[in-house]
Amino acid sequence: MGRIFEVRKHAMFARWNRMAKQFARVGKDISIAVRNGGADPHSNAVLRRVMQNARAVNMPKDKVESAIKRAVGKDATNYEVLYYEGYAPHGVALMVECATDNPTRTVANVRNVFSKNGGHLAGAGSVSFQFNHMGVFRLNPEGIDQDDLELYLIDHGLEEMGEGSGEKGEAQIVVRCHFENFGQVQKALEDRHIMPLSAESEYVCQTPTELPEAQATEALELIDKLEQDDDVQKVYHTLA
Repeated sequence: MGRIFEVRKHAMFARWNRMAKQFARVGKDISIAVRNGGADPHSNAVLRRVMQNARAVNMPKDKVESAIKRAVGKDATNYEVLYYEGYAPHGVALMVECATDNPTRTVANVRNVFSKNGGHLAGAGSVSFQFNHMGVFRLNPEGIDQDDLELYLIDHGLEEMGEGSGEKGEAQIVVRCHFENFGQVQKALEDRHIMPLSAESEYVCQTPTELPEAQATEALELIDKLEQDDDVQKVYHTLA
């Protein structure tokens, strides 16, 4: 098992370490999961995954429970998940995942950030072909026989597995599968009583873009501006 390729995490963690942003993102994920699959995590695998991610960002249990209650209430916000595609400076491809109750506002804000920071918004399909839609599980390696786990997961849809690191540089095991196999891998880990640190749907770039530091910084400035928008959940990019 080798070291898995991961695009740089850049300034995202400086921003996302702000609890309000993290909690808001998870809260939207909870609302969407409950709307689509119900409020019982035992029968809703997506909600189960989101609750794991809530623990990963230290979201208090009472806040998670409150978010679930709000999601089933008559005044629950109906979020729509949208993806926008475009380019940052120097040809860095971007996919911007949003969860919004006002698509008109969101697309205007996203277009404004692109135009003011040297990028441009592109049409649907112009960038997405450069990414693979994957399920990504991050595990604490402590107590795990990694070779044994890899052999076990191959029969449940594993695509690749390797060593990675968390936002503070801590060692992690990164497990990836094609997204259609997400549920199989999630159940396989649960059957082994392995609780992921996080379990995400991600768009993983096929070919990273190598840039000199000065040019990479310009692209990262645009990415960071997008991540600061309240409607933006994640930004996927090809920058190495």
